Amino acid sequence: MKIYHNPRCRKSRETLSLLVENGVNPEIILYLDHSPSKKDLKKILLMLDIKAEELIRKGEAIYKEHYKGQELSETKWIEAMIKYPKLIERPIVIHGNKAVIGRPPENVLSLLD
Repeated sequence: MKIYHNPRCRKSRETLSLLVENGVNPEIILYLDHSPSKKDLKKILLMLDIKAEELIRKGEAIYKEHYKGQELSETKWIEAMIKYPKLIERPIVIHGNKAVIGRPPENVLSLLD
């Protein structure tokens, strides 16, 4: 299991704690330090079954300054997340070929079955 984690985010910390409480020791990916590749983001989007724009944190200042009100292609949204990983909704937990966003943290429990 992997978690795309931001230790400064309360929901991300809560999700990681929930995994650990359930006996999971996930691979922790600090995505703000190591931005996911285009290939990784495409794969994550497929596993989440969402469009790239749905993975964007629209409350972030970067979004408001650079992207608010714009209609971008999937490729352009992915490029934006690579350039500004802070735009990526968090945390994302992956297990096998399934992924969930840990908002709320209890979403990850569906991966433990």
